[in-house]
Amino acid sequence: DELDTSLLVEEESIPTYKPELFYPAHIGDVFNHRYQVVGKLGYGSSSTVWLCRDLRERRYITLKIYTASKTVTREIEAYNHIKTIQSDHAGQSCLRSLIDTFQARSPNGNGVHTCLVHPPLGISLDQLTKLLPKGVMTSAMVRTTIRNVLAALDFLHTEARVIHTEFHSPIPRKVLGDRTIYLSRPLPISLGTPVLCDLGEARLGTDQQQGDIMPDLYRAPEVIVEMNWDYKVDIWNVGMVIWDLFEHRHLFRARNPDHKLDDRYHLAEMQAVLGSPPLEFLARSERSRDFWDEKGQWKGAALVPDYNLEALEERLGGDEKDEFLRFLRRMLCWLPEERATAKELLFDPWLMQGLFK
Repeated sequence: DELDTSLLVEEESIPTYKPELFYPAHIGDVFNHRYQVVGKLGYGSSSTVWLCRDLRERRYITLKIYTASKTVTREIEAYNHIKTIQSDHAGQSCLRSLIDTFQARSPNGNGVHTCLVHPPLGISLDQLTKLLPKGVMTSAMVRTTIRNVLAALDFLHTEARVIHTEFHSPIPRKVLGDRTIYLSRPLPISLGTPVLCDLGEARLGTDQQQGDIMPDLYRAPEVIVEMNWDYKVDIWNVGMVIWDLFEHRHLFRARNPDHKLDDRYHLAEMQAVLGSPPLEFLARSERSRDFWDEKGQWKGAALVPDYNLEALEERLGGDEKDEFLRFLRRMLCWLPEERATAKELLFDPWLMQGLFK
């Protein structure tokens, strides 16, 4: 079925979309003399993802085709580094592997596209939760999911020494001259354990990194105030993921009244949930002076909301709620060194519930 060419669909809806940078893949195309495109699985600001048949091995694979302008050296380096790790750590099996990489020249000759080949997976956690009653997971589902995530992170942090930093009939399509914009195929619910994916922003080495990382709502406080950061940003990220899987709203909105991302409002929300940051934390960043005075008092750049973590958590009660929030607080700390490690969290009483009967 052909769509109205005036409608913006899929990658076209991205504000920075430039058609000349995206590879114009078509169903039936064969890449690297072996990977035949079957259907589209998804897209992002710098890539499209396709389900393909591996004509040589007679299996299905996932092909990620990056834009011509995208440099993916960091991601490939991380995967290649992980391949060199000789380990029997169970968490290694909770990471998505890389099968192959190659370059594909655009048919119009405008550029070269890096392509990554992975084993195919089922639906994402975000897609799964939308199919669940009320759009959230049960406590048991969260525990099962997070055990795998933490096992993967423990392997990355302790053995690979890598920081992840980030945790989406006829086929509808739109034909535009030399390219076709396909709609992504919905994936069926399938059996299997969760796998940690996407090492596109991974960093080799677990100490003293710099730079802006993490999706905006998930950014750790040390990232917002431009401190050096380490592998504990991944632990903060896990806490944010747990909240999103279990609750009906994001823990932080980080938006001003004009609905724009705003660090002032983000940090004000953090202060409401975590309490005032320790002076030790503030002393590590020049930028913290924009938000707190020398005594650690909030300057009022944005109003601190009148709620706390207990008030925001609305699904549980009694001891169950207390244990869940205690578990979350082991991850959501101002000081990175006060956050538990992935291994410590794996053996937390809340997470271990249901393992032994």
